[in-house]
Amino acid sequence: MMKKYYKKCLLSCILAVSLLCGCAGGTDAGESEEGAVRQDTESVSEQEEKDSSAVPDFEGNDMEGNAVTSEIFSGSRLTMVNVWATYCSPCLNEMPELGELAREYDKEDFQLIGIVSNVPEGADEEKLELVEVLIEQTEADYPHLLLNESLNDGLLSGVSAVPTTFFIGQDGKILDTVVGARDKAAWKEIIDGILEESPES
Repeated sequence: MMKKYYKKCLLSCILAVSLLCGCAGGTDAGESEEGAVRQDTESVSEQEEKDSSAVPDFEGNDMEGNAVTSEIFSGSRLTMVNVWATYCSPCLNEMPELGELAREYDKEDFQLIGIVSNVPEGADEEKLELVEVLIEQTEADYPHLLLNESLNDGLLSGVSAVPTTFFIGQDGKILDTVVGARDKAAWKEIIDGILEESPES
């Protein structure tokens, strides 16, 4: 019992340190913020070709062990897929507000899914427990998928920085891609704008 308590305290400390440190997917830890911004700009232009294209079929599991496939997009008019990493402070900083967004919309209109880009399916218990603690502490209580080959080779194939967020329509087509974190108001503006343009089925 005490061991579990100490482990949870240790994971909480890791979260605190993560929030104080920066991240830039695929870059050296010492790279400047300016460098990270440049990378984000390049990533956006690389992703432009992916917009309006269909998401490749995938199969995966969420943190509860439930099977998830690309059919999940058909359940809502708009799905926001947020790709994050356990070491990424901008990712973790925006997750509480992402949790709020997920709770504020009707599931038929909007749903939110996270993909943990640095923790694969079948990871050891310590890594999985870290993911669980981060989700719990940020109150990001929406489904989170673990990385696997079909996600890595498909939807995530062009992702070079975290967070990266995809907006996907009910037909499985990518409508928009955003690299970098945003606040709740900025995400809400994007979500509402896409929903206004998308006809209700």
